[in-house]
Amino acid sequence: MPITDWPADERPREKLLLQGATALSDAELLAIFLRTGLPGKSAVDLARELLAHFGSLNGLFQANQSTLTSVNGMGEAKYAQLQAILEMSRRALKEELRLPQAFSKPQLVKDYLQLWLGGETRECFAALFLDSQHGLIASEVLFHGTLDQAAVHPREIAKRALELNAAAIIVAHNHPSGHPEPSQADVALTEQLRRSLALLDIRLLDHFIATRRGTVSLAERGDFLTNGS
Repeated sequence: MPITDWPADERPREKLLLQGATALSDAELLAIFLRTGLPGKSAVDLARELLAHFGSLNGLFQANQSTLTSVNGMGEAKYAQLQAILEMSRRALKEELRLPQAFSKPQLVKDYLQLWLGGETRECFAALFLDSQHGLIASEVLFHGTLDQAAVHPREIAKRALELNAAAIIVAHNHPSGHPEPSQADVALTEQLRRSLALLDIRLLDHFIATRRGTVSLAERGDFLTNGS
């Protein structure tokens, strides 16, 4: 049955307008994006099939162009629209991080890092450079490839922090495997960075690990101290 024949309060668009976006399921939200289904299949039906195929909304968003466009009903235009939505989300979160007290909201930082780094297919090491009031100065990817104490150079991180006059840093990297748990190498690298930056009176506030599934904070886990001890 076409969505237009559904009761008004069950149609995704009308339901959103009446109850708000949080009242909708993933499939209903995706159906609003899709707008139309396929012959004999409503937009909600198509949305459910896409979620089943890719495993989740995040799996759908992270699919590359060839993978997504190979699915019936998802062409290049839909791929471009999805990428635009993702980039707008990243930019909106980054704008929010520039607001006062933004870094007192750990979930906001996690959401930004997951969108920024979680879908990368190779390891990336990034840093958020903060001023003395913990306002965001810049966010940059600094290193690519397999990350360990040899590949990530504290000297380069410190040099960039001094160039930006940063008083504090949050570092992050992704695990393309999808497993967010830190390794012993991650913990050792974090401690090395913390000690090196402390010599310049620059605080390392946290080290996050981002994946498609979520983001883990080493500080929250107690894997390192931020007070310079």
